[in-house]
Amino acid sequence: MSDGELPAQAPTPGSVGARLRAAREAQGLSLAEVAARTRVTQRFLEALEMDRLDLLPSPTYASGFARAYARAVGIDQADVGRAIRGELARGAMPLRQHHIEEIADPSRAPSRGLVIVAAGLALAVLVLGVLWLSTGMFRGTTEQAPEAAPSAQVASSKEVPPPAPTPAATGKVVLTARNDVWMRVYDGAKQRLFEGTMKPGQSFEVPAGTDRPMINVGRPDQLTVTVDGREVAPLGDGKRAIKDVGISAEALAARGLPAPAPSASTTPPATAANTTAAPGDAGQLAAFRDVAR
Repeated sequence: MSDGELPAQAPTPGSVGARLRAAREAQGLSLAEVAARTRVTQRFLEALEMDRLDLLPSPTYASGFARAYARAVGIDQADVGRAIRGELARGAMPLRQHHIEEIADPSRAPSRGLVIVAAGLALAVLVLGVLWLSTGMFRGTTEQAPEAAPSAQVASSKEVPPPAPTPAATGKVVLTARNDVWMRVYDGAKQRLFEGTMKPGQSFEVPAGTDRPMINVGRPDQLTVTVDGREVAPLGDGKRAIKDVGISAEALAARGLPAPAPSASTTPPATAANTTAAPGDAGQLAAFRDVAR
C-alpha cells in the first residue's frame, strides 16, 4: 500500500485483484514497476489488487486500468476486462461516484477594498464628466456675446471696397527710327517679326496680339517708342546694344515717360554730326547684326 491512503485488505481468492497480484508476484515485480510500465497511478493499481473498485474514478477507468495491468504482467487482458465488467454489472463492488467540484480561487476574485476603490473612481469620473459638460454649455453661451464685436468690425471693414486693380496697359506699339538703326523684333517663341536697318523716320508697328514681343537693337537711343501715340522712356542710352528686351504695351508702360527735354538756352546748336550717322555707324551696325544673329 502506497501513500498510506488504502487500508490493508486481502483480495478475495479467485477475484480479478487476486489474479493480478499473483501474476505480478510470479514475475517478481513491484507495484512501482508495474505503475511505470502502465503509467497508471500506483494507488489505483493497489485498489485493483484489493478489489476496491469503489476507489477508482469510474467504471471506464476501472476496466482500462485492469486491462493495462494484465498486459503488463502477461495475462489475458480481454479476460480481465470481461471479469471487471461482470463484477461491476452484478453490483458486488459498487463504484464510488466522484463529483468534481470547482473550487473558487480566492486570489482570482477582487478584494472588497479594490471593488470599493474602483466604484469610487467610476463615480468620480462620472461626476467630473457631468460638470465638464454643464460648464461647457454655460461657457458656450457666455462666449457668444464677445463674438459680436469682431463680426461688427469685419462688417465695417467690408464696407470699404478694395482699390480696383490697375488694368493692364494695352495698345498699339510703334517703333520709329531717328537715325539709321538696325533692329530685330520677335515674339516669345523666337518667331521673327522684323529684322533689318530702319531709315530715319521709318516706323514699325508691333502686330496686335503678339505673345511677349521682344527686341534686339544696336542703338536703342535712336528709336522713339510710343504706345497709343504716347512716347515712353527710351529702351537704352545707346552706350551698348540691348537684347531680349520686352516691348509689349505692359512692359513699355512700366518704363514710364521719357525724361524732360533740356531748355532752349542749353540746347547746343544742331550740327551735321547730330543729325547724320557717324561714319563708323555702318560698321557698328553690321557687327551687332552678326552678334544678334
